[in-house]
Amino acid sequence: MTTETEQVYREKGDTWPEVLKYNYQKYGDSHIAMRYKHRGIWQPYTWKDYYLNVKKLALGLLSLGFEPGDKLLIIGNNAPQWYYAELAAQANHGASVGVYSDLLPSEIKYIARNSEARFAVVEDQEQIDKLLEIKDKLPRLKKVIYWNYKGLAHYDDPILSGYREVLELGGRYEKEHPRLFEENIKTGKADDVCAIVYTSGTTGAEPKGAVHTYRTMRTGADYYLHLDPWYKNDNVAPYLPPVWMPEQWFGIGCHLLSASILNFAEEPETQQEDTREIGPSIVLYGARLWEAQAGMLQARILGADAIKRFAFRRLMPIGYKIADLRYRKQKPNLFWKILYALAHIALFRPIRDSLGLTNARICYTTGAILSPDAFRFYHALNLPLKSLYGTTEGGALTGTKNDDVNLETVGPVHKGTEVRIASNGEIIYRQPGTFLGYYNDPDKTAEVLKDGWFYSGDSGFITEDGHVVFVDRVKDLVELASGDKLAPQFIESQLRSSPYIKDAWVLAGPDRAYASAVIVINYANVGRWAGEKRVAYATFTELSQRPEVYELVKRDIDRINSALPPGTRVKKYVNLHKEFDPDEGELTRTMKLRRTFMEERYRGLINAIYSDKTEVPIEAQVRYRDGRMGTVKTIISIQSIKGADR
Repeated sequence: MTTETEQVYREKGDTWPEVLKYNYQKYGDSHIAMRYKHRGIWQPYTWKDYYLNVKKLALGLLSLGFEPGDKLLIIGNNAPQWYYAELAAQANHGASVGVYSDLLPSEIKYIARNSEARFAVVEDQEQIDKLLEIKDKLPRLKKVIYWNYKGLAHYDDPILSGYREVLELGGRYEKEHPRLFEENIKTGKADDVCAIVYTSGTTGAEPKGAVHTYRTMRTGADYYLHLDPWYKNDNVAPYLPPVWMPEQWFGIGCHLLSASILNFAEEPETQQEDTREIGPSIVLYGARLWEAQAGMLQARILGADAIKRFAFRRLMPIGYKIADLRYRKQKPNLFWKILYALAHIALFRPIRDSLGLTNARICYTTGAILSPDAFRFYHALNLPLKSLYGTTEGGALTGTKNDDVNLETVGPVHKGTEVRIASNGEIIYRQPGTFLGYYNDPDKTAEVLKDGWFYSGDSGFITEDGHVVFVDRVKDLVELASGDKLAPQFIESQLRSSPYIKDAWVLAGPDRAYASAVIVINYANVGRWAGEKRVAYATFTELSQRPEVYELVKRDIDRINSALPPGTRVKKYVNLHKEFDPDEGELTRTMKLRRTFMEERYRGLINAIYSDKTEVPIEAQVRYRDGRMGTVKTIISIQSIKGADR
């Protein structure tokens, strides 16, 4: 990002509402700010639409009693109204509190009470039903506003108001208080609190609310715009709403500062299809999604006709060759350039098109370790995928240029950030993007924020060329009884790179002589394979326990074991009878394992693995989406891997 560009960004203002007003005044109806697919048609929203929706909603909230410092709960899938709500709260000198749409009522209740939210803007009937179920336990909650009216015609609770009706209130309120909205924007300051972003809760404890100001939020956005400039015609297809900290940096910050175009899928289920229609130039996915996509593609190729399989086997090595040359910063000769161009036309471009990534010039992965195998696969397709590292509390730490990607690292630290490695290997850093603290929790804040330094809880080290290597959570790094040290996340990411493995949980510890793995099969891909091999099954549980499927999984474990030191290899494994489920507390909403909770929940299974047993009966409680509880009973086979010690 040039000095001139940086100056333009600074001129836009210190707060997000100020930047929005700048874009409105500059572009008005002449440039699209957002698109939202509704009933199969992409609906455009200009910067004028964006600004006026925020203005009317903000004034409508004021007419309902919203006061400076109030918190606005926002619950729903990605849609323009999500963003309008966040900036409306901020324009009123309040703060947004994002909530994932698939949270249970009990989880929403915790966040609403912890944040002291007085207002809520939600998507639809499903979210309204959740809030009505818990509203008696939320005495501070004053008003709930919904933007999707379907199914709500006969709801008459006085706490409810429709989005359109609140906009009308805002229009009337403006006549009584002319220029109030503009004055509120003008008096906003860079150090005003603008959002409380809740952590994912990987430890099994309740999530904590990280308090951020415009300055701390903008620091992350500025870092990434300096790393990779965005332009006003860039198309962005956010996968998650700004509940997730990276989407606060990208979907709110980078989008506003660059005046780029956000594109929202019609439904979460149509995300990939809708993304393909848009062909975004900037893509941010979590590592789990990149791995799932790679697995799906490879499984699709395995199930394709003989000609396509032959083409894949012959042409992918060309892509890998060019990718490896790039890693070594070497240029291919003319022969390889010609081969790669032909492979690109015949294979790589069609694959990128099927993923909706034909136009992608910036691709980020974050949230977990992405396996080197998955990285090489995407780079072979000429996708400029690279890792980022940042935390909800500490802010954005690293990022790399497209020509400096290293498979083993998450890139160098951003300019203006200090980082050091503690004696226990913990990554500690400080920068202007570090949060103020956890909301109403000074004790927890003091544990991670000391003299301005944020203690990340993550283990890593810095290479000679200044790149940061993320290893695992400090508390999850284990020393086996043999003395060998093991990073579970690294092995799990390698396992998830298989098209037949959806998830993996590696078990290890000082009281365990060896590492074991709990595998969740990829039901769709393994089911397709089973059909081709004439392996009979009726349910996920039956398929997971078939001997043929165990052998299929073992081949991938053998492949990964071959690259690990003997003492850290997986020596036993089970195929779990079900998928890990965030509704049951096994995963966070960003799909990270909640290891402490899992250790307790599957205590019987773990004890059986580390004994001489070859099978174990399982009776597990399952929570369905409607809140009902059920019981699953089955026998799980425990398999040993011969030769893993050698």
